[in-house]
Amino acid sequence: MIEFVLFLGLCFILGGLAVASNPSPYYGVVGLVLASVAGCGWLVSLGVSFVALVLVMVYLGGMLVVFVYSVS
Repeated sequence: MIEFVLFLGLCFILGGLAVASNPSPYYGVVGLVLASVAGCGWLVSLGVSFVALVLVMVYLGGMLVVFVYSVS
């Protein structure tokens, strides 16, 4: 189980770096999705699944709407 949590932490860090280092919003949103899913998986492994669900619905949904608006 500890390996899975460490893997999610590594994915979260790599997703954050992908968002920060990509000048193109097309590739930055892939990092955003990776970081959000890894962070939510980390929260589920800690036992706070409701917070993880709210994070996916509010944060990821809102950011993807902003991404689509800025691209169009």
